[in-house]
Amino acid sequence: MASGAILTGSEARSVAYSAVDRATRELVGTSKKIYVEPEVGFRERKTSALIARSLRALGLTVEEGIAHTGLKAVYDFGRPGPRVAVICELDALRVPSHPGSDPESGAAHACGHHTQAGMMLGVAQALIQPELRGLLSGSVAFIATPAEEFIDVSERLEMKRAGLLQFLSGKQEMLRLGTFDDVDMAMMMHTAAGDGSPRITVGGTSNAHVVHHVRFIGRSAHAGGAPDRGINALQAAMLALNAINTQRETLQEKHVARIHGIITKGGTAVNAIPDNVVYEGRVRAMTPDALADVNEKVLRCYRAGALGVGADVEITTIPGYLSMRNNPDMQDAFSRNAETVVGASNLRHTEDAESRGGSTDMGDLSTVIPAIHPYTSAATGTGHGPDYVITDYDLAVVAPAKIMSATVIDLLSNDAAEARRVVGNYKPLMSRSQYLATQAERFQTEMYKGR
Repeated sequence: MASGAILTGSEARSVAYSAVDRATRELVGTSKKIYVEPEVGFRERKTSALIARSLRALGLTVEEGIAHTGLKAVYDFGRPGPRVAVICELDALRVPSHPGSDPESGAAHACGHHTQAGMMLGVAQALIQPELRGLLSGSVAFIATPAEEFIDVSERLEMKRAGLLQFLSGKQEMLRLGTFDDVDMAMMMHTAAGDGSPRITVGGTSNAHVVHHVRFIGRSAHAGGAPDRGINALQAAMLALNAINTQRETLQEKHVARIHGIITKGGTAVNAIPDNVVYEGRVRAMTPDALADVNEKVLRCYRAGALGVGADVEITTIPGYLSMRNNPDMQDAFSRNAETVVGASNLRHTEDAESRGGSTDMGDLSTVIPAIHPYTSAATGTGHGPDYVITDYDLAVVAPAKIMSATVIDLLSNDAAEARRVVGNYKPLMSRSQYLATQAERFQTEMYKGR
């Protein structure tokens, strides 16, 4: 190719693939380092610092400390056009039985978030190649988001009360802070546990969810000498959970509804009637109407548990995630490149109405800007389980980096014609301001007195 010549699309993708190949050892090494130092949401300081150092080593300016541990770096191709965000998630789960768990916190990367850093850094390696500057218009933002796993709700509510947060997940809070105000579209990939299905999956949706922080309030008394003088908050909680179980047969399969939770505080001493019991619960369903229906049933059950033993119950309803809306135009571009990288036989298209049952705050982002959230099946075991292990780092890190970098190239080539078409065709469910107002309104606290 002559010096100064403009690359064709296939040549540009070859440049990107070669850059990822050269960086493979480093990209996989970064993901593995994050794996052995797992950190939970809003505490991912080591993880965030490592990614920031890696981006700075590529010559990028990094804004750190967004929503506590999030970060953002922008690479501009020098010609005006849309901005595409490539996202990774920083946090781990709490799975103490996982072989890779932190012995003190119980944090473990049992969902594959550690591979997303390698993916995103691979895209950065690919797109900063000087040969691409004359080809692409617009810019790309590399954004690391904290706290996608909606856990430790009591602690996050305390952060909210202290004014350190308004929303309890990373992308929700970053939307509030304006991190995505200059972003026109976004993409990320998730590493799923394989079950014999094709390697890359596109399409589908996710469940919306509502989070509950429920405090059953009773009266303490000597458990042996004067149990009749107490009001057992743990019994109230158990009645509520049994009432919830009676509702499961009313849930429609088409809504992929889920109700689950844990008791995070069940009392303070075995010889005292529990007077303060805390339950952290979640309600999920595919559509807003279905979610509202199931949510109301569960709220009634909390009240019934309190009423049954004459306790009180404080129910804090917290805005969880919205369903994922995969943008069809972006998805088409992604699929073409996935076929090139892994082969058409290893690409699976999921129907738009099919939900895996889980939830992601990428769904929130997809309500205000075009977004995609494909999956790569590069792990064995069960997601969020002790046997979840990445077994193919090429498929978990290298292939996704190539596919996403090629997709950005396609979007921003030819004066970003494809990206401009994506933006022009997109119809948001809400504006950013509407989203923030709606989510703020979903925060509610009710005190129900059953005595």
